[in-house]
Amino acid sequence: MRNETREAKLEALEERIVRSVEELVSGDDWRQAMEFAARFRSRSFNNTLLIWAQHLEAYEQGRVPTPTPTWVAGFQDWKKMGRWAEAGGGYEIRSPVRVRFATATPKDPASWRRLMKGEKPRPGEVVQRRVVNVVPAHVWDVSRTHGAELPELPSPKLLEGEAPAGLWEGLATQVESRGYEVLRMPDSDAIRGANGMTDYETRQVLVRTDMDPAAQVKTLAHELGHVRLHGPTQQDARQHRGIGEVEAESVALMIAAAHGMDTSHYTIPYVAGWAANVDGKDPVQVIRDTGEKVRRTATEVLGELDTIQLGNGNPVSLRIDAPEHAGHEHSEPERAPDRARLPEREPRRVQAVPGRGL
Repeated sequence: MRNETREAKLEALEERIVRSVEELVSGDDWRQAMEFAARFRSRSFNNTLLIWAQHLEAYEQGRVPTPTPTWVAGFQDWKKMGRWAEAGGGYEIRSPVRVRFATATPKDPASWRRLMKGEKPRPGEVVQRRVVNVVPAHVWDVSRTHGAELPELPSPKLLEGEAPAGLWEGLATQVESRGYEVLRMPDSDAIRGANGMTDYETRQVLVRTDMDPAAQVKTLAHELGHVRLHGPTQQDARQHRGIGEVEAESVALMIAAAHGMDTSHYTIPYVAGWAANVDGKDPVQVIRDTGEKVRRTATEVLGELDTIQLGNGNPVSLRIDAPEHAGHEHSEPERAPDRARLPEREPRRVQAVPGRGL
């Protein structure tokens, strides 16, 4: 019975994800989804869609004070921060179950053995954690918790046209570490009228300099997306150039959003146009795969940068001495101390809610 209940919950979550993906219609819908993913980049793309949809629903019902969550975590993570989650106030997500495997010969797939709880690897063995299952779990927005105050996170404050300190240098270093040369061009005439270009044959990344600094770093982030995801050996990208451009632009968008930069000018094609352009693949699955590919790539880029960034949505990351992913999510919270009542809120008109696409 327990397994049947779990499977029913997972099936319901899958249906909600599909509905959310189907509501990503316009390029602006996709832009908002990428902005949200940038703020909660410690979560999978599927889980960001689940959190987004459930939080928006809670906002429309007056159960949370803002249309967008700020910090989201499981019960144990909130407990580490000295806060208690409200019973019944969590959002349901899909949580991977990871277990340890060990082997002395990593190149032999058949040699990996599962380690039991508390079991130590033998001398000379290497250990990997692998996902063996997915289970329903709950996370809570900070507005549905109470307790200790959270530390303040430095927030980038940029003037119009200004680039975040160190971002150009950090992106250029990543491009160069992959064997490409970064060249600044005087104007668009030198690069066929484009803002930037990646030449895979000469292994050069070209960016025009007759733009403001913010536009230059956004262009370099776009080209870094191409360097990391595409190239002559990437047949999918060569066959579906439309998706390749969406991926590169979306990576740049997430990097910009994570630095507090204005992303309203980013232009993404009509979602159905590029998602339906892959033969033999369901457009919904194409969108999900693209979203996760972009999130993973942007998160890797951001992790290699020494810049001031917005938070990743997980409050545990506010603690310098704590890992980003700590503890397992719990379906139901323990009994907590009495909480203060949430302030009274006026009913909100649904039509005015940003990001209504989900």
